Parts: sequence; structure tokens; C-alpha cells
Amino acid sequence: MNRIYVVLIALSLMGCGGSETAPNDTVELSNSEHLVHSFAIPAEAKVTHLNLQAEVDFEARQITATASYRIDVREGAERIILDIDGLTINAIRVDGTVSKQWWIGEEVAFLGQPLEIAINDTVQEVSIDYVTSPDARALQWLTPQQTAGKEQPFLFTQSQAILARTWIPCQDSPGIRYTYEATVKVPAGLMAVMSASNPVAVDSSGVYRFEMKQRIPSYLMALAVGELNFKSVGDRTGVYAEPSILEAAAFEFEDMQKMLEAAEKIYGAYAWERYDVIVLPPSFPFGGMENPRLTFATPTILAGDKSLTALVAHELAHSWSGNLVTNRTWNDFWLNEGFTVYFERRIMEAVYGKEYADMLSVLGMQDLERELENLADVPEDTRLKLELDGRDPDDGMSDIAYEKGYFLLRTVEENVGRDRFDAFLKQHFTGHAFSTITTEEFLANLKEELLNGDQAQYDALLIDQWVYEAGIPNNMVQVESALFAQVDQQIEGWLAGGKAVEIDTAGWTTHQWLHFLRHQPATQSLDRIKELDRAFDFTDSGNSEIAAEWFVLAIATDYHAADEAIDQFLTEVGRRKFLVPIYKALVEQDPTLERAKMIYLTARPNYHSVSTSTLDALLKL
Repeated sequence: MNRIYVVLIALSLMGCGGSETAPNDTVELSNSEHLVHSFAIPAEAKVTHLNLQAEVDFEARQITATASYRIDVREGAERIILDIDGLTINAIRVDGTVSKQWWIGEEVAFLGQPLEIAINDTVQEVSIDYVTSPDARALQWLTPQQTAGKEQPFLFTQSQAILARTWIPCQDSPGIRYTYEATVKVPAGLMAVMSASNPVAVDSSGVYRFEMKQRIPSYLMALAVGELNFKSVGDRTGVYAEPSILEAAAFEFEDMQKMLEAAEKIYGAYAWERYDVIVLPPSFPFGGMENPRLTFATPTILAGDKSLTALVAHELAHSWSGNLVTNRTWNDFWLNEGFTVYFERRIMEAVYGKEYADMLSVLGMQDLERELENLADVPEDTRLKLELDGRDPDDGMSDIAYEKGYFLLRTVEENVGRDRFDAFLKQHFTGHAFSTITTEEFLANLKEELLNGDQAQYDALLIDQWVYEAGIPNNMVQVESALFAQVDQQIEGWLAGGKAVEIDTAGWTTHQWLHFLRHQPATQSLDRIKELDRAFDFTDSGNSEIAAEWFVLAIATDYHAADEAIDQFLTEVGRRKFLVPIYKALVEQDPTLERAKMIYLTARPNYHSVSTSTLDALLKL
């Protein structure tokens, strides 16, 4: 793929400096690393450290910045290539001297453009002065009205998978890691935080300085700016949030220190010094994003009863799987997420007990079954090792990576024993710390280190079938939940004609309610749906997980009493996990898309580009 891009660059580069021709393009590339979603050629030159100087302008919806990179250059190298998308490049300096020998290539779908800078093999630093686009896909600019406090604007980034290039010129591949420092100027009264060392109070100057001493890939570059306060919840843990929700967030996350300590007991010392969480406005497109030192989290997990904090355990687990040991390309995404789901549930088991973790695993199995149905027409996308060349890497961010990956690891654990598997994974994290790995490298390590080179045992575990073939192998471990069994009894009675008020829900957690709702057939009569809502007030639930599950059922059964709540939810919440199934339900009920489009066109300005890119396609916009 890089060879194709080099030809494109050579043939169609647009002169942005003073030269009409590109540097010598005859450099031998046969040993270049294959980067599926980046123009960078690290075998020639790669970045090792970033010094970012940036100013945030809410009025213009732009960041004006200088990105200065220390670089590692191969002998004889004549260029370095960075990824950009929508950036305006104003000037470039090579070792402090203004350069006119740089070029921007033609745009490639999903990937943006290559920025090629002429260098020689003695160059140590390149600096790029640039301005972001007001429509940069990584950046979500929010008006005061879109925040909890309603008084100050807010900005947050979402760089995964390949959106870092829309706000920083970079070698935007998970396979390239670097350290960074940054100075960020923001309007007075606002706080800036990053995936780095962070302030705990507002600086009256509006200037904040950051340092990330550990090497990270570009998708973990993160910035948030807004009216923020901080509260500690442990020796190494704390919460950032808007003032009006800070106490609620601190209560919800007060077990973070316990989670951190439980994680360290399982797989070794936490390598990032602090673990904090920032609660973002509701337009954030994910449940959480594992930016090192500072997880970005959705406010939809603030249920008031700590029932949705498995998400925090998940993002914490990424501090080992993903952040510490990273998938080298997005084709290997399951190495980040499957491992993280496995570790998340181990943390939850350690803190809250096995029955709690079993509920999460069963719900995960249900999610996996749904995803297999959704991908029935593209079975190749149900493999763990993907082939995403020429595709948006977001296409691979499905429950296959998360849940099929988890069940592979859980199946291996059940077969070799937990103690033996834990020792192997602990060595995996320590032995590959701050580096990257491919699926093939992991499988080779698994066979040699865990299975002692026993090919027969490797084959019996059907490892290659799990990784390289569609669907689910027949040796998958079966997980049962005693707490869900209690719910099943109530479901059986209800579907046999019992009354809603007779359903025994005493002590049910959010997960039991989800299990109950997921087993409600859409063929139920409208009267029965009304009865459920009268008994349990699902339509007005303050729990986003329960509300989202209920809204899908309400739409499928034409329960229009929930319409106003559905409209409000879709307008206020930007989390893609909730939006996609609700909009799909609307589309299935009304193929004309009239209602879905009416809601969406109103709500769309509140959504991040990660969500709109999916929903635009779903609604044929």
C-alpha cells in the first residue's frame, strides 16, 4: 500500500514550498514497514518526541499550533512523511531553518493527505506551523448551551482510530510511538487537560503545560478544554468534571482506587503514575476512551448507583492492554479490545465478585450474538484478524474485537488454568511494555510460552479458527449467571401471562434489568408494553443503558407514549452505542425514514463526527 502512495506522491504532489519536484523517490522501500492506514514510512524516518505549542480559539473553532518533532532518520534518508487531514500548513522548519522543500499529496479516502518534508540523514528536528479546520473530525466544539453548566464553551478531541491527523500533523499509526510535551493556551477561566501530567486547578493565565514521559501512539493524543474542577478519590485516582456534576461523578467513581489496586495484583504495576477520569458532555461518542493517565468518559454512566462502572474498569484495563502493549495496525484491533474486556471482567470479579462478572460475560455473549446477526452479510468481518486495507478502520471496531476476543481468551484460560494463563499474560504485558505487537507475534508467543510449543494442544484449542475464520468455534466456553437465572424465572412467568406488578425485581442491578428487557419479544401486544411501563417507568428511567434498551423495544412495538422521551434522548446523547440501535429501530419501523431524519437533522449538531459518519450512512444522508 505504501508503494502505491509513494507513486501517487511522486506523480501528483502539489508544490507548497518553492520546488516543483519531489525529492528522489527511488529509495528502496522493500524493507519498509507496512502501515495500513498511514502514509508514513518509518523505515526511512520516524518521529520520537513531540513538542506541541497550541492556542485554542473557540470563536473561530480552530487550534493554531506548532508541532515540533525530534526524529530518527535512517542513513541515506531524504524525506519524512506525516499524515494530515484538513490542516492548513503555514510554514515548516528543518533544524530551525525555514524550508520550501515540502509537499502535500492528493487526498485519499479515509486517510487524508501525505505531508512530505525533504530532509537528510543528519536532520534532528522538523517543525510545522499549522491551523486546524473548524470542521476537523477529531474536534468537538460545544457551545455553552451544550454543556452541563450552560455558561462556558467546551472542546474535546477523539483521535482514535486515525483522527489525530485532523488536529496534529503526525505519523498516525498505532505502530509508531513517541513521547510528548505541550503548552496550550485557552481562554481565561477555562482549564485544559491532556493525556499527560495534568493540572488540578484553573490557571489564571490560561496557559497550561503538559508532559507525557512514556511513549504513546498518536491515537492516544487527547485534549479537553472547559469549565472543569477536580476531585481526588484515591492516592493515584481522581475525577475531572464540570462543577455541577463533579460530586455525582466522584461518588460514581469512588471505587477507582480499588480497581487500580486489584488490577496491579493481577498483571503487575501500573505504569502511568496516575489514573484519572474526565466526564465529558453527553455528545462524546463513546462510553470511554482510554487516553493514558486521563480516561475520557461519557456522562451516561452516571447512574447514581455505581452500576455502570464496569466501563471505568475497562478503560483502566487499557492501561495494560492497548496503551502499554499496542496493536501494531488496526487489523490487529482485537489485541487491544479482546484483552481489555478479559482484564476488565477480572477486575470486576476482584472488586465486586464472580456473580457480578458472570453477568457481564453473559451480556457480552448477547452482544456478540447480535453482532454476528448484524454482520451476516459480511462474514469476513467476524474474524478477529481483519483486512482493513482501503477501508476506514472504524469498520473493525465492532463487538467482534471486544467479545469474540474476550471469549477466545476466556476459553484458553478455562483449558490451561487461570494461574498458568495469568503468568503468561503478565509476562506478555511486561515483556512487550511500551511496544507494539501483531496477531501473528502474539499467537507464536502463546504457542511457545503458554503451550510449551505443543502444536497438538494449540490445534485442539482451535486458535487459528478463532482468529482467522468467521463465526464462533464450537469449543467456546459457556458462561452462566445465577443472578440471571433468577431473572429468567420472572421472564417465564411474565411471558406466560403473569402481571407486571407480580414480577419480583427486589435487588435487581442494571445488568439484570438489561437481561430482562433483552428477552422481551417485539411481538408483545401494546397493552402488555404499557403494563410494563406503568409498573417500572422505563420511559422515564434515569439509567441510560436501561432507557436505550427500552426505547428500541418501544419503537418496535409502536409504543408512542415513549416518543417524546426518545426524541429528547437522541437529541441530548451522542454515544454511538445507543444511537445506532435506536435509529435502526426507527428505520425498521418506518422505511421512509421520515421520523428518523426529522430527529436526526435536529440532533446532528450535538453529535461527534465518529457518530455522524455512521448515522449519515444509515439514514442515507
